[in-house]
Amino acid sequence: MAYACRHCGSVLGDSDTVIDLGHQPPSNSYLTTEQLAMPEVTYPLKVYVCPNCWLVQLPAHASAEELFTADYAYFSSTSSSWCAHAEQFVTLAVERLDLDLTSHVVELASNDGYLLQYFKKKGISCLGIEPTHATAEAARGKGIETIECFFGLSLAEQLEPADLVVANNVLAHVPDINDFVAGIARLLKINGRASIEFPHLLRLLIGNQFDTIYHEHYSYLSLRIVQRIAHAKGMDVVDVEELPTHGGSLRVWLAHKGIAEPTASVLAILHAEAEIGLEQHSAYSNFQTRAERAKFKLLQFLLDAKRQGKRVLGYGAAAKGNTLLNYTGVHADLLEYVGDLAISKQNKFLPGSHIPVISPEQLAAQKFDSLLVLPWNLIDEVTEQFPHKELVTAIPDLRFCSKQV
Repeated sequence: MAYACRHCGSVLGDSDTVIDLGHQPPSNSYLTTEQLAMPEVTYPLKVYVCPNCWLVQLPAHASAEELFTADYAYFSSTSSSWCAHAEQFVTLAVERLDLDLTSHVVELASNDGYLLQYFKKKGISCLGIEPTHATAEAARGKGIETIECFFGLSLAEQLEPADLVVANNVLAHVPDINDFVAGIARLLKINGRASIEFPHLLRLLIGNQFDTIYHEHYSYLSLRIVQRIAHAKGMDVVDVEELPTHGGSLRVWLAHKGIAEPTASVLAILHAEAEIGLEQHSAYSNFQTRAERAKFKLLQFLLDAKRQGKRVLGYGAAAKGNTLLNYTGVHADLLEYVGDLAISKQNKFLPGSHIPVISPEQLAAQKFDSLLVLPWNLIDEVTEQFPHKELVTAIPDLRFCSKQV
């Protein structure tokens, strides 16, 4: 079946396939006990690369409204390391852009106010745009003005222009990426800056991070494609920072065309992307094979543990974990429980695998031999919570973290 590229409109066919992870349910569609008896909707999880503009993308089998529902279960503030990351960014941005009490900041996909709370503490005017009701309500509970809506050009035209527009881990989530970026350009003051963070396609490939592919992620982004899309909407990439978050992300700074020259960092990362050949089909040729290898190693570990009478539990009911478990076909017979800090996920079941989600306290009370950490990017945070347990991660390959005595 052929699809149209969401940026340039070129036709995508089977020859443009990057990886095929089978049919899977949306990764954040956690189930109640009652829903276990009902049919579960799945969609193809097959990623393509456009041979014209080289945007790596997943066709929009499910709309944003279907995926980002009122009871969307992801709350950013459940991760202490992510909140620390947000607070550090606010300190940096205030200094970098000379923000003060006359400045105005808008965050797109502001979730539960995890970031804007730090601008608010500094007395800086801020506004959140967040389409999911539960997280928007949590942000309002922190005193953060929040518009409950999807962002695009039409909304931007109604808003007060911003000195800083922040878009963390949302650019990959928008089906109409052209309209979203056009909205940023419209919202930004003439001398303003936009800061956009997203997992780097380069790191996804090098790190075999196939589990970060799920239906809520419509696009998988390189610096070059973001530069290309931004330029088409009247903006330049003027700076970029490499971040350790989510297994390797970029923080891209945008400005209106002609406002500033790109830094050496921009040229360096563009060069690194060209070196690995992100705009050549050969860069993606062995991705499927490496994913299958990781899948088989995880299955072998869980099956061996089962045969040996050992008990393996999971930690982190993350979207990436659901992709991994559904791709490998793991269910509660091999992984009995998964613990998670988010109250919104506790006492529910993972989509597809139907593994029960329990609290970290309930998990700690269980007797088990190993803990499979599904959000491998949070391994340090989980190690602090379970310092004397054997922790296991499956990406990029099966790895064991020794117990701390």
